[in-house]
Amino acid sequence: MPPSQLPLKDLHLPDPINWFPPAIGWWLVIVLIPVLIALSYWLYRRLTRQTALKSAKILLITIKASPMDSAQKLAELSALLRRVAMSVAPRAETAGLTGQAWLAFLDSSLIGSPFTKGAGQCLASAPYRPSAPSEQEISQLISLCEDWLKAQKLS
Repeated sequence: MPPSQLPLKDLHLPDPINWFPPAIGWWLVIVLIPVLIALSYWLYRRLTRQTALKSAKILLITIKASPMDSAQKLAELSALLRRVAMSVAPRAETAGLTGQAWLAFLDSSLIGSPFTKGAGQCLASAPYRPSAPSEQEISQLISLCEDWLKAQKLS
């Protein structure tokens, strides 16, 4: 029988593949990308917070052992506390605090109120005193700063 007379039918192509529903791999990608972004953000925040606290503790030891006078130590301690506070808490909450509001923020991490009613008052009142704080006040303030740094949570 000649090929032109054979009862053959034309080729039928299958229907094109639809885009929906996507394969399981695409569902995994859709779910994993936001999870990985959130996890990497959390890890970045945690690592920078740990680094800030570790370097602050080292700097506090350096201030404690330095031969600076009391006024310089007080200024260094104040700057250190301010930098750490802005790196562990939202900047909008801590950057503008001064006076008693600043001391109350520092007290929020500790039991009692050692900054507003104790040795920490030196941070707010020392710049306005006619004489520099004594070595005893500075040593109490340094130990209070150590306690405050230890109280910062690494969440």
